[in-house]
Formats: sequence, structure tokens, C-alpha cells
Amino acid sequence: MDQSEIRAKIVEIIRVYAKDKDALASATDDTNILQDLKVNSARLVDVILDFEDAFDIEVEDEDADNVNTIGDAVSLIAAKI
Repeated sequence: MDQSEIRAKIVEIIRVYAKDKDALASATDDTNILQDLKVNSARLVDVILDFEDAFDIEVEDEDADNVNTIGDAVSLIAAKI
């Protein structure tokens, strides 16, 4: 799975939780999940759990704490699969 496929799957997962759908439609690697997409910080845990299920990986708490942007998520997942 290449990074563009990972990114597409990440955006699909975040779509459920994002309150700013317009920002999600034009999301880049620099798009901040909490600030730009208006994902509730409590929901970020659900996002990470969905990443684990979708990509069949395990994300440690320290790694989850470093996921702020879509690019961060892509890098983390690419390193784990």
C-alpha cells in the first residue's frame, strides 16, 4: 500500500468525525486534524482506534500523541505496515 492509498483511507476514516467537511475535501498532509477539520479531541481516540482496525496495526500512546496532521498519520501508518 503506497502513501496515496494510505492517505485516501485516512481521509475516509476521518470523514465520520470531521465537523468541517469543506476543509476535509481540500485536505493536505499539513491539515491539522483537530484544528482544521474540527475533530473533537475525545474523538481523536476513536480515529486512532479506527486506524488500528483499518490498517491492522497497533498504535502506542506515545505515537498517538504525535498525530496532529494528516501527514503525521500517513507517516505513522506507513512505518507500521
